[in-house]
Formats: sequence, C-alpha cells, structure tokens
Amino acid sequence: MNDDLADENTMDGIGDDRSLLLVDDDRPFLQRLARAMESRGFTVRTAESVREGVAMAKASAPAYAVVDMRLGDGNGLDVIEAIHAERDDTRAIVLTGYGNIATAVTAVKLGAIDYLSKPADADEVFAALTRKGGERADPPENPMSADRVRWEHIQRVYEMCDRNVSETARRLNMHRRTLQRILAKRAPR
Repeated sequence: MNDDLADENTMDGIGDDRSLLLVDDDRPFLQRLARAMESRGFTVRTAESVREGVAMAKASAPAYAVVDMRLGDGNGLDVIEAIHAERDDTRAIVLTGYGNIATAVTAVKLGAIDYLSKPADADEVFAALTRKGGERADPPENPMSADRVRWEHIQRVYEMCDRNVSETARRLNMHRRTLQRILAKRAPR
C-alpha cells in the first residue's frame, strides 16, 4: 500500500473499510447525518427500521454503525446485536433521546463502543466513531440532577427486569401506570 494513502487513512481515523450503516426512523436527521458522514469519507447505507437494519447487517455487516435506540418497529439494540453476530469488529454507536445508564450498559455489552444522547451532531458522531480504544470521551459539563438520578435508577431496574413493566413496578413499589408514564417521557436534565 502507498505510504501516503496509509498516512491519510490513519490521520482521518477511519481506516480502509469505510462502510457505515445509519439506522434512525427520523428521516430528516438520517439524511443530514448520512450527507455529513459521506463528506467525512464514509460509504453510507441507511435504514429506517429494525427490520431494515438487521437485513442490511446480515447482507453485509458494516465496519461502522450508528443506530437509534427507539425505532418505530422495535429496539435498536437488536440491530447492534445482529451486526455483531455477523462482524465482531464493527465500531457501533447507539444514539437516543431517552438516554440512561442501564441501556448504555446493555448497548456496550452487545458491542456498542459509545452511547450518545440526541441531539448529537455529526462532529460528535464522527469523534465517537474514530476515537481510539484508550481515549476517553470528555466528561459532561453539567452533572446529573436529582430527578435524573431517580430516572436512571428506574431505568436500571427496568433493564434488570428485562423491560417488564409489571415486574419493574412491583420491585419499585410503584403503580404500573405511573411507571409507564415515566418510561414514556424523555430523561430529565
């Protein structure tokens, strides 16, 4: 391989295989992110559902993936799992507007390298995809509020109960409908 080309691939942090799968059901966001990632050197394929994402992963697992957590037909973690069943070196990131520690831990266990809260811009996504193994993400500027800590605890118990609302409500000594309302809302700041 030409040394200049090798240096260029190392400098941009992408490498030789530039395939990127973006999975998000927010079409305008998906199109903007696809254009931004193409301009940064990726070969982008897009999907708007879990079904499409899993099919694309099985047909040709990408080197990189950015997957939304909540999709219209299911959970984006299923796409992460399908990608890593086909290719275990994929650098996958989970994006979500419903960020919490429990799902971040689950995402990492399934093979994701990072977990970003929406709205994430293209620069944040690119930085997360190309971050080296030993590098750490910058710490958040604002620590969690007490409401956020409570919400995180509820999410952690919910994940421990395999996303079973009734069991989670029982363990938290909370009415099931109250828990459903909490789970349907975005995370407090």
